[in-house]
Amino acid sequence: MKPKDSPTAEMTPPLAVRTRAMHAYAAQSRALLEEKWILDHMPLVKHVVNKVMVHARGKSDLEDLISAGTVGLVKAARSFDPSREVEFKTYAYIRIRGAIIDELRRNSFVPSNVHQELRHIEETYRNLSAKTGRPPSDELLARESKVTLEKLYKTLQDGRRQHFLSIHGLNEEKSPLQGLVPPDHEPGPDQQAERKEMLEVLTDALMELSERDRHVLLLYYDRDLTMKETAEVLGVTESRVSQLHASALFKLSVKLGRSL
Repeated sequence: MKPKDSPTAEMTPPLAVRTRAMHAYAAQSRALLEEKWILDHMPLVKHVVNKVMVHARGKSDLEDLISAGTVGLVKAARSFDPSREVEFKTYAYIRIRGAIIDELRRNSFVPSNVHQELRHIEETYRNLSAKTGRPPSDELLARESKVTLEKLYKTLQDGRRQHFLSIHGLNEEKSPLQGLVPPDHEPGPDQQAERKEMLEVLTDALMELSERDRHVLLLYYDRDLTMKETAEVLGVTESRVSQLHASALFKLSVKLGRSL
């Protein structure tokens, strides 16, 4: 007589069905996790945008930058590997920042007259530095450039985007200027040596700046503060911080040989 299947055997689904169910459950769990990462880190997009808006053409760029940063966040959530020894916030920050800077690069444009004015100011800066043996003050630089101090700051602010993008292209690891975490790929020996050399040059150039200029740059880049937050730390207005930042970044770019 043929034995009957046990009730348990009849209720157990085939292996293929169980496998599909497990994959579906895993996919659903991953989708929910990605959604949580995205929702939890949307403020990070706003923070990065707030930091770089000073380099944008105006408020018209705001939506484009937020959109680019959000796309970067979504891509980070979809590609993040939790098994790696890095927090999602760290990974997402790099992706968001990269997407926003790419958007700035696509829309980067400095009028030719600004290029000419910057070249004149840079030539004056180099001549004064060579003559006195030290970097000139903003007041002296404006006077010798035959422009008002307000005009000097305005020109440096107009050209700041190019300097900003050059600085952000220098490194992907932690540095005195920009406290970033290591990238999500392992560079080769040649890339490591080149990056190390660039960081040494960057550090030397930074240390040659005045204490005030270093302070402004380190608060903005290393401490990751916005212009508004930096202004609160220094006890000045946000517009004044913008002027100081543009001046300091210009001087650093000249020292690094990265002019417009």
